[in-house]
Amino acid sequence: MTDPESDPDAGPGLPDAREFDPAVDAHAFDPAILIEVAGSYLLGGDGPGLTRHQVAEQADVPLEQAQELWRALGFAETGDDQAAFTEADVEALRRVQELIGLDFLDASMLPSLVRTMGSTFSRMADWQTRLLLSTMARADDDDVPLELLTEVVPLVEQLQSYVWRRHLVSATSRLLLQGSTDQASAPLAVGFVDIVGYTTQSRRLSTTELATMVETFERTTSDLVVEAGGQVVKTIGDEVLYTLSDPVAAADLALALVDRGEADDTYPQVRVGSAYGTVLSRLGDVFGPVVNIAARLTSVSRPGRVLLDAELASLVRDVERFRVRRAPRASVKGYEHLELWSLKHPKPRR
Repeated sequence: MTDPESDPDAGPGLPDAREFDPAVDAHAFDPAILIEVAGSYLLGGDGPGLTRHQVAEQADVPLEQAQELWRALGFAETGDDQAAFTEADVEALRRVQELIGLDFLDASMLPSLVRTMGSTFSRMADWQTRLLLSTMARADDDDVPLELLTEVVPLVEQLQSYVWRRHLVSATSRLLLQGSTDQASAPLAVGFVDIVGYTTQSRRLSTTELATMVETFERTTSDLVVEAGGQVVKTIGDEVLYTLSDPVAAADLALALVDRGEADDTYPQVRVGSAYGTVLSRLGDVFGPVVNIAARLTSVSRPGRVLLDAELASLVRDVERFRVRRAPRASVKGYEHLELWSLKHPKPRR
């Protein structure tokens, strides 16, 4: 085990759990002790000791602006006299002001950016905490579970930094190769892949079986999207939203997804809808009519089938490995007569 006092990269030392109670094993999971120790270790110092007024004053930030940022991050509201903050909160506000001063952040965009970061890290922290508590619960009686923090947190923090940096390199390469530095809007193929009969299966399967199916669906779909040169934008319940810059690759991917559902018993049967056109990219998400059309196409697609919009169909219909045919128009929300095109593999030659 790493000794925090001898390792300068290990972060602040974790108080010995035995300071709180001689019978460590009997009280290691006392919520009050766990919260106090975790807060002191993760936020530094002796734990929360500053009110929101004191944090804003020390960071030289208007209180209203600080509160707006905290709300956007998803943090609970605190009272004027509640000492719920630490020096880490002061430093965070100062860093935000530095980014604004460097013209990296537009003050008008700050709440949206912070909200996105807060939502992303909130989900990640919830999952990581559940995993950590599960590990603690399995610890031997002779272990001091709280000491896991000193080993796990620095490793996870380093891993998160690595993943973020790698994605920065990937995003920079992708955007520059597209030939423009103005990437607020760009032509993209947008696709939705949806699990067929998810509601029925969620009632029939056990919790463990349902979790396994969803995990397999998300992992395999993500792998196929990345292999095709695309990006997973987000998962939305029982479906995944993804984008690709190459329309032909988008058609290949759509077929690969439905093929996997037909050939692999561990991957659920799916349906896919994909459209092509100018898309607004903002804070890691995509918006615009093309996204809406792709979603509508998926909703009317049959199990194990792919539907395209007219634009994407026109770009791939002459590719020999595709069979693109007009399908009956459909009336869906926002589009009374949506033009549909089916995408299939070509029929075998006799």
